[in-house]
Amino acid sequence: MSKQVKGVKGPLIFSTVLAAIAGIATMVFATGGGTRELRVDLGLTAAGIAFIASMVICALLLMTEKPNEDHLGKGTGINRSSSKIPGGSANLDEHGNPRGTKPKSTGDDAR
Repeated sequence: MSKQVKGVKGPLIFSTVLAAIAGIATMVFATGGGTRELRVDLGLTAAGIAFIASMVICALLLMTEKPNEDHLGKGTGINRSSSKIPGGSANLDEHGNPRGTKPKSTGDDAR
């Protein structure tokens, strides 16, 4: 398995573009018309919030994707199938009783 090098360039560019879109959209829509002054303060606030939030989400997504080592998928030391476990599901008959034993009687004499 090849190890991939993860950098911050991709999430940083994504967060910057998202922050720019949020800032410009907030400045335009918060102005309220063409005759009023552009609300730069609200645009910068929205851009900062969008940048930080998208960076946190990208960081969390990058941390959750961690592939297992190659030797962990081989089944060494781990019972991956209950049929291979002594007394597991492969050792039960159709009634759920262990193979080689007599079925439990359901008669009235069992008290």
